[in-house]
Amino acid sequence: MTETTSPAELYRHSLRLLLAKDIPGWVGLWAEHGVMEFPFAPPGRPRRLEGRAAVADYIRDYPDHIDLHDFPDLRIHETTDDGTIVVEMRGVGRVVATGAPFDMTYIAVVTVEDGRFTAYRDYWNPLAVEQPGLDLAGRGAR
Repeated sequence: MTETTSPAELYRHSLRLLLAKDIPGWVGLWAEHGVMEFPFAPPGRPRRLEGRAAVADYIRDYPDHIDLHDFPDLRIHETTDDGTIVVEMRGVGRVVATGAPFDMTYIAVVTVEDGRFTAYRDYWNPLAVEQPGLDLAGRGAR
């Protein structure tokens, strides 16, 4: 991706990387000082990750816990800020440990500068994940 890649194009590319389980590639889309936030995180779960390294640490084991198959219902909304989009989508797949279906709805507010994610607020519903072996962010419990 380049500095001229639109936020929507970068986001779609990021989803393709997640489906390919290319976590290093996904992390590589982040600015060094990018911030990922989870405003609805329950107690004991991170609400804010500061920097690419923190995001990498958080996401590194995701494919070991969730086998993503698709992101249906993807809608990307442009905003009055050229660098910010609002994304609505579902992530579907299976829980690796149990084989149970995984189906989570997400809304994200994403800001891109110079072709990299600089801010990502992930408004997922912690009540939607009540599967044994998963933490409330949809990742495997550590």
